[in-house]
Amino acid sequence: MYHYYTYDGRTLCSAGALPYPEISALPETGEVLWVFHRPPLSGRDTFPVTDPAQLTEREGVASLCAAPGPEGLPRELTNAIRAGLRAAAAAGRVRAVNLAHPRFEELMAPLPRPEKVRVNLLALGDVGSTLLMGLRLMGGDVISSIGICDLREGVAQRWEFELNQIQLPGPYDALPPVEIVSPEQLFDGDVFLFCASRFVPDTAVKTGDVRMAQYRLNRELAALYAQKARQARYRGLFCVVSDPVDPLCRAVLTESNRAPNGEMDYQGLFSHQVRGFGLGVMNARAAYYARKDPRFASFLTEGRSFGPHGEDLVIANSIRNYDDALSRQLTEQAVRANLRMRELGFKPYIAPALSSGALSLLLCLRGQWHCSSTYLDGVFMGARNRVLPTGTELERLPLPRQLQDRLQITMDRLRAID
Repeated sequence: MYHYYTYDGRTLCSAGALPYPEISALPETGEVLWVFHRPPLSGRDTFPVTDPAQLTEREGVASLCAAPGPEGLPRELTNAIRAGLRAAAAAGRVRAVNLAHPRFEELMAPLPRPEKVRVNLLALGDVGSTLLMGLRLMGGDVISSIGICDLREGVAQRWEFELNQIQLPGPYDALPPVEIVSPEQLFDGDVFLFCASRFVPDTAVKTGDVRMAQYRLNRELAALYAQKARQARYRGLFCVVSDPVDPLCRAVLTESNRAPNGEMDYQGLFSHQVRGFGLGVMNARAAYYARKDPRFASFLTEGRSFGPHGEDLVIANSIRNYDDALSRQLTEQAVRANLRMRELGFKPYIAPALSSGALSLLLCLRGQWHCSSTYLDGVFMGARNRVLPTGTELERLPLPRQLQDRLQITMDRLRAID
């Protein structure tokens, strides 16, 4: 049984009774909030409903799968969901909100989405500086300005000096200006890029999971800035680029919601504010090998990438004609690509900074399909997605059972970290 209510001028829909004024039918226009109850941060607390199946499915691998909708769904609710699909990237009518979150009224408010954003970037090492160049050169349509911060003497001054001298011969405001900001100003903006690291293995390291080797020290640093975001009551995107991307995202979300006494009070970042940028380069590496080996050619037109920027990556050679053995071989090549670069004597940072960082972030800001990690069933899981005015839409495909099983194993392993 589905019920419709009004609350503070908003239209709510629920599968159960709520203590609000009930209405007999959905309005023909305006946003509809599908409300549900579950413990905060056990999964997404708000997301666009783009498929009727999302109203009843268990969040997890099923959220990435195309599926039939529930029986008995009112036609007017189905039409409201499909109206969003017809509108494509414009605006869906139905959005889900967790009423069990202590700040559910904030979740009900329309999500902020400025036409152009202020980006602030922390740490101008190899990855951060390369990412910065990509944003300066390619981001003028969606970025108003870029603030940079580095705690080492002279580093931010160098990059401000150099990058602002990269110019077209007019107009001179086509590229977003780069400005130096203090650590206290990092959360005065719309997008925060965390590129800092306390430990990066040198080129002598040529075996093992290089990314997870950085976790303990980088987690401490990520937690520090998560608390700073909490103190600033930051409402923009907190984007993690440092390794290991996906576990650090989870640490950021958790620690930002931890009170000074150590208890979780859920007064920090919402789950939809935290996003990891590491899958883009893994997808690009799979495409690189697919171009070189005809056995993997189907990936270029039918393939997908899922999971973390690391050992538990899942590459599917094809969704339509999935071959588990070929997919695992291609996955292995993509995972080991960073070690191949280290064998040449170089740190693998250029492709990650641009494929995972600049290119993926700009697609995200434009509301286009891209690869990044978002919160799903208690972990950050990489998948193809796009940002609508109503939140993050995950791509839903008819995934083969073998592929679903691989994805479940990856999610379970991510959950076991920390």
